[in-house]
Amino acid sequence: MRTTVALAAAAALLALTACGPSGGGAKQRGDLGGALTVFAAASLTETFTAIGEDFEEAHPGVEVAFSFAGSSSLAAQIDQGAPADVFAAAAPANMADAVDAGNAADPEAFARGRLVIAVPEGNPEAITGLADLTDPGLKVALCAEAVPCGAAALTALDAAGAALTPVTYEPDVKAALAKVTLGEVDAALVYRTDIAAAEGVEGVEFPESEAAVNEYSIAVLTDAPNPAAAEAFVSYVRSEAALDVLADAGFQAP
Repeated sequence: MRTTVALAAAAALLALTACGPSGGGAKQRGDLGGALTVFAAASLTETFTAIGEDFEEAHPGVEVAFSFAGSSSLAAQIDQGAPADVFAAAAPANMADAVDAGNAADPEAFARGRLVIAVPEGNPEAITGLADLTDPGLKVALCAEAVPCGAAALTALDAAGAALTPVTYEPDVKAALAKVTLGEVDAALVYRTDIAAAEGVEGVEFPESEAAVNEYSIAVLTDAPNPAAAEAFVSYVRSEAALDVLADAGFQAP
């Protein structure tokens, strides 16, 4: 009888061991799971969508949802209590707003972006630089000054000594580019990466863009509902695989 009991106990122990961390793939991945909400600058739409899919493949239990908009708008939403796990901003000033408000800490740089002049394919107005945008006959779109692409545009225009009055200020870089693709304006100042992701437009480089390079940073939010997945996502964005995706899209290394 004692032998029978001992064998039964050993079998039970083996069964418990098989169900432990070494027996489950999800457990080996660090117990990640659940929804992960990422607030990211509009200019990261294509790259972060691809990076998010790769992250989900590496962590099958996690479902990534993105909210893309102007960085200043996202920072304001976070401060108003919008539930999110990660914030990726297109400029240090917007990330600083989140940090100063106690909504994020220890942001990490992961990319840099430069402006170009977006024009319709073929460049029908023969625009070659910022000075051409001051022609009163041209319709130009800029991002609002509060968002990174708008602040960068003003810095570049100041560096070029070019004063212009745009016909519209847009809430984010995608909206500014849309004005060109829809034929509503002749040109817009957007990021090089946005041109690469769009159709029917091309980018005109200008030297003053060097004075207005934006640094992108990312951080886990203080009240993140899923902090473990948020930490893992931030680490993944700074991994070689994700940095390759960013580089292929035209972003510069931080």
